[in-house]
Amino acid sequence: MTAITRTTKVTANLTTTIGRTYPLGATPDSEGVNFSLFSQNATSVELLIFKQPDDPRPIEIFKLDPQTNKTYNFWHIYVKGLKPGSGYGYRIDGSQDLHGSGHRFNKNKVLIDPYARANCNQRWNRMDALGSKDNLTTSMRSVVIELDDYDWEGDRPLEKPIGSSIIYEMHVGGFTKSATSKCKYPGTYKGVIEKIPYLQALGITAVELLPIFDFDADETIREVDGKSLTNYWGYDPHSFFALETSYCHAREAKDRITEFRDMVKALHKAGIEVILDVVFNHTSEGQHQGPTINFKGIDNSIYYHLVPFDKQYYMDYSGCGNTVNCNHPIVDKLIVECLEYWVREMHVDGFRFDEGSILARGMNGAPMENPAVLWHIETSDTLAGTKMITEAWDAGGLYQIGSFPGYRYAEWNGLFRDDIRKFLKGDPGMVDVVANRIAGSADLYQHSGGKPINSLNFITCHDGFTLNDLVSYNYKHNEANGENNQDGINENLSWNCGFEGETDDLKIEALRKRQVKNAVAMLLLSQGVPMILGGDEFRLTKKGNNNTYCQDNELNWHDWELVTKNAETVRFFSSMIAFRKRYGSFCRRGFFNGEVNERGLADISWHGCQLYRPGWQDKNSLVLAYTLGGFDGTVDIHVMLNMYWGSLEFEIPPLPNRNWYKVIDTALESPSDILEPCREVLIQNKRYMVTDRSIVVLISQ
Repeated sequence: MTAITRTTKVTANLTTTIGRTYPLGATPDSEGVNFSLFSQNATSVELLIFKQPDDPRPIEIFKLDPQTNKTYNFWHIYVKGLKPGSGYGYRIDGSQDLHGSGHRFNKNKVLIDPYARANCNQRWNRMDALGSKDNLTTSMRSVVIELDDYDWEGDRPLEKPIGSSIIYEMHVGGFTKSATSKCKYPGTYKGVIEKIPYLQALGITAVELLPIFDFDADETIREVDGKSLTNYWGYDPHSFFALETSYCHAREAKDRITEFRDMVKALHKAGIEVILDVVFNHTSEGQHQGPTINFKGIDNSIYYHLVPFDKQYYMDYSGCGNTVNCNHPIVDKLIVECLEYWVREMHVDGFRFDEGSILARGMNGAPMENPAVLWHIETSDTLAGTKMITEAWDAGGLYQIGSFPGYRYAEWNGLFRDDIRKFLKGDPGMVDVVANRIAGSADLYQHSGGKPINSLNFITCHDGFTLNDLVSYNYKHNEANGENNQDGINENLSWNCGFEGETDDLKIEALRKRQVKNAVAMLLLSQGVPMILGGDEFRLTKKGNNNTYCQDNELNWHDWELVTKNAETVRFFSSMIAFRKRYGSFCRRGFFNGEVNERGLADISWHGCQLYRPGWQDKNSLVLAYTLGGFDGTVDIHVMLNMYWGSLEFEIPPLPNRNWYKVIDTALESPSDILEPCREVLIQNKRYMVTDRSIVVLISQ
């Protein structure tokens, strides 16, 4: 006997049984669909069934009986006869004690499922999700998805060692959205597939995709000069299991999932891993005046950190209006099952946690010594071979570089970025800290048992100046964002090489090109895991805008004509990547320990212009050199960095039974700036004149 009462006229051949509590979400089988939803504080749950996800009204509404369709705090029902592709949503009722308990139940709102594998936003109107009015006809709907019939052709996550990774950060849409991409499917997962030969030629080993969890891509943030600015970057999700639909060419939800899987499979065939930038720290529901999409209406006080003395308001450790309560057991479960889903069903190779320190905050908001969710992730069997990368800070002031809980997490090393930028632009007295960064940041990680692979090194990323702009602008130019140039950081640690912005001055342009090469050389000659911002290799510019979160236009899109225009820089990037791959000296498993090879060279030796005199105490120094002793038959490598504004002569260490050969000199024009294997130039002198603001690399043979 069913424990369900229908509240609308029956128009579909559907019958129901009690259902089961697990798994959460909508789970189809050969006869129907099981629905399970967690809500501890709800008093009433209704399941709405739509024949088509974008239909204005449901064909069935099932009211769940709390006596029989609720087990502990899990509401469940099985709908026999329901097929994949159907739409569904929930209406949930309960207390609205905003100040005391923080409950925001509103039975007038149609809610999507936190575990939904796909959503339909064809009728979605964000404004109607505000306030208390009914939004049935303009609500978002979840979609029942069958996942088991895809042919992976034997594909699985690649599980390459993270120490050998070279990561390319990119935005799925912006990568091919420009007409200059000449893609058949611009701005989509299919478009990424079309550009795989380019990525292969560049030599990167993994792409790190800006958020592809479902977010409100059409949300208008503001209008500037008659143009709508929208949520371009995607750091504002509402659904963690569902794909963002604007990156799909297909219309049907199931076909969109196929598109993503096709992209992953194609990248894997090319030897390229897929890392997702994931946002669990906040959601698109925003602050107390934001829309009700799912979590607010399902169980607000469970899913979010609320202000203790007035729970109508949200703690904003994220800087985005609300903060997800990641270490509540139910939210912990949601996050881990989400990650396992993307690995198991989508074959994703890794994750980067945006504002990852929020995952270290306990239910009271304070940092935890052993955060449950982070250790749950670390010890999951499904995630055992998955790369874990984190942004080890949050907007609430928690900064955990070098102390992020757990062992496996590679941390976005903001100190590497800042120290290398300072040295690059000519700040004196940086050689001691720069040496630490080049050597894998042992000062940050060694004390806790960490390794060089815990340092994810980068100089630029989506947030801030591109590499071209880093050497072209002293100041941010964010007027296009409509915030009076008040958004974005003010201290960019940049140097414009003598002129602000674009210039026809050939000397300045030559210096900028050299500085770009210097930057990527230092990145790829350092211990740790390097990440390159997509587009830096062909000098993509955002016109000095360091906060392009809202610019879905040419300011963000890759201009593929620059690949030809700046082909010499592209060649230098790809050749530097190949150089790093060729020699294992840059991918050490442990920190340097003074071990000496058969030629009497230590694993690393530090120098200035004179051998073994690095000038650690010289507060005016702008030079650094180091020698990497090769072991087990590998080459020795000698690197000379001159960030001074004049040419300087560097001593070269003597080698018994070997000679030094020049491979890289960033002061030279292409192709002499980096030489192909077997074309290296013999160095016969004991000294080498290093041009101002340039880098020279030698290898022994």
